[in-house]
Amino acid sequence: MSLYDIKVSTIRGAEQNMNDYKGQVLLIVNTATKCGFAPQFKGLQQLYTTYKDQGFNVLGFPSSQFMNQELAEDDQIAEACEINHGVSFPLFSKIDVNGKNAHPLYQHLTSEAPGALGIKQIKWNFTKFLVDRDGRVVKRFAPTDTPESIESHIKELLSR
Repeated sequence: MSLYDIKVSTIRGAEQNMNDYKGQVLLIVNTATKCGFAPQFKGLQQLYTTYKDQGFNVLGFPSSQFMNQELAEDDQIAEACEINHGVSFPLFSKIDVNGKNAHPLYQHLTSEAPGALGIKQIKWNFTKFLVDRDGRVVKRFAPTDTPESIESHIKELLSR
């Protein structure tokens, strides 16, 4: 299965195919609005604003799997992201990123880019996956890696 075969649900409940992002460089992030890393929303938005016209997109996938740090309902998440963090990049319906109910997208991402010591499991909110224009997962970034610190990797993929 390729990344582009996977279906996702937008934060507003519409079904979408990842094929819609074919040809773009993607930064896929599991988010949580009540997490200590939530200030990264600003940096993610800045990356999106700066590079969206060059074929780049940030895709946010809220999850409550880490100390329940996400709001209960998708509409609350969308509102908090927009009002509190100025987010305009695509957000998706809340999902599980680990375990038996992990969304197929995260099963794919973690299989393609395991973390330290080959561990596939997502350790915390704001783990980031950088995907090239061909749908290959090229790098996994830890929650502590700020959006600003990975900008050079994005620029490199956009220049190819």
